[in-house]
Parts: sequence; structure tokens; C-alpha cells
Amino acid sequence: MGELKGGIDPAGADEHWKTAQAALNRIRQAFADAGHVPLTFFVGAAIEKRMAREIWEQLESGMLNNAANLNEENQVASISRWLCSL
Repeated sequence: MGELKGGIDPAGADEHWKTAQAALNRIRQAFADAGHVPLTFFVGAAIEKRMAREIWEQLESGMLNNAANLNEENQVASISRWLCSL
């Protein structure tokens, strides 16, 4: 399960991230209620430094399984390969 945020305005990036986190948390909770743990990912077009730190922390902890910045070709290719491998 994933969340894609395509807004490119850096001023709104934090709000997109907060909205995405809420959606991902609802997904995690719904699956947990059914006894499952989904793979989760986030893809964003505007990722600010604070967001990047939070995303990285979630990746390291396993809370988030993958993430990519749409403006980084290598990251888009990497997450595409990951999605195709599922």
C-alpha cells in the first residue's frame, strides 16, 4: 500500500507528508486489525529536509518499506523495480 503525492510546491510539502502519514497509518491499522502487516511506501515530488529525515527514520525502523523522490530518476527506477518485484 502506498501514498503518492505529486504536488511540487515546497511550501506545501510538509502538509502533503502529514496527509500521507495519516493515510499510511490508517492502512497499517486496518491491516493490523485483520492480523496482517502490509508493505508501505511513499512517493513525493516535493520532499523537504525535515521530511526526508522523518522518511529515512521510518525506512530504518521498518515502519515504511520504501520511498522515492519523483525528481530523482534513480529513486524512481529503484521503487519501480521494487514494486514490480512484489
